[in-house]
Amino acid sequence: MWTKLFDRMVGSFLHRGTLIIQLVDGTVLRYGDGQPPEVRVAFHDEDLPRRLLFSPEIVMGEGYMDGTITVENDDLHGLLQVLLGNFPEGAGTWPGLLRMFRKIATPILQFNPTGKARRNVAHHYDLSGEMYELFLDTDKQYSCAYFRTPEVTLEEAQAAKKAHIAGKLLLEPGMKVLDIGCGWGGMALTLARDYGVQVLGVTLSTEQHKVATERAAAAGLSDRVEFRLTDYRNVRETFDRIVSVGMFEHVGAPHYREYFRHMKKLLNPDGVALIHTIGRFSPPGSTSPWITKYIFPGGYCPALSETMAAVEREGLVETDVEIWRLHYAETLRHWQMRFEANIDKVRALYDDRFCRMWRFYLVASEMSFRYGGQCVFQIQLARRQEAVPLTRDYLYVPEARAALRAAE
Repeated sequence: MWTKLFDRMVGSFLHRGTLIIQLVDGTVLRYGDGQPPEVRVAFHDEDLPRRLLFSPEIVMGEGYMDGTITVENDDLHGLLQVLLGNFPEGAGTWPGLLRMFRKIATPILQFNPTGKARRNVAHHYDLSGEMYELFLDTDKQYSCAYFRTPEVTLEEAQAAKKAHIAGKLLLEPGMKVLDIGCGWGGMALTLARDYGVQVLGVTLSTEQHKVATERAAAAGLSDRVEFRLTDYRNVRETFDRIVSVGMFEHVGAPHYREYFRHMKKLLNPDGVALIHTIGRFSPPGSTSPWITKYIFPGGYCPALSETMAAVEREGLVETDVEIWRLHYAETLRHWQMRFEANIDKVRALYDDRFCRMWRFYLVASEMSFRYGGQCVFQIQLARRQEAVPLTRDYLYVPEARAALRAAE
């Protein structure tokens, strides 16, 4: 019975590409239009069809992690391309219904007071610092890079990301900057060193705070950069500029107004803020339960509509919105290649199941940006609409920025 129901469920939405599944008893199920990509999967647990019916995303990820689901040639890219590439057609099917129920529970799952926020951050960011060094760039930027061309290196693309953000912040020497969710300190150190500003970086990760503080001392920037192990809601000073990269995904939709209310309170009257976050092209939804359980508890990638609704209600001005489409897919491709090149070192730190979990996370994330409707929002905010120039010329034309400074 369960096999028949599973067969009917998959057949209801998988119409593009080719998926071939071999069950434990040797039965072969075939789906799609016969066109590439063709992906072959083997089930090694006879209960998988039943379990996949009720929780397809968790069971697919766990099956790969545990080895009860194997993919021929380990072609995770192909498998996830087929599954994600068919999702729009599957919106009215059983998987779509399960997502609808998850969306109803989203406000409860994303309730994120300070104590819970700290635990959620520790789950992911307090892993071994050595592990992150095995796949990130040399500055340990754990967010979307900016690929001006596909040929640039990861290091070049991450440097371009930081420069692009700095441009949008319209920095001047001596300004006070708050970095919400400062990671291992790369952004804060770059802004202090290259733009002559004073930076306060805040994080809830003990490991990140330790590394960032050590980096500031090693770079001779401890007098210009301070890192605090605290929630942004505990900050009391005011700032000329606020930057937040890759942190808004951890705020939780029920806390969006609280987040922007604090931002407005912390921003000086002529201040400018830049929010860089993963988002979605689709309306508000829910997070993959596999991602929530194993990678980012409490994480959620917002729709632009729900983000802007919170901004508007807190009285901030949207001065610029930029959408990055495939930049994160390219970033994740680089991370996954570096991760695979160092897989033996990762295995020595953890185990094979961890390696398979992170491989699934990195590949699934890349394919979500290519086929699953994810993107990156860069939202520039101010308390006054006159706080930034009327056009974007200051970002792209050096002469325009020089003229702007001269006019001041």
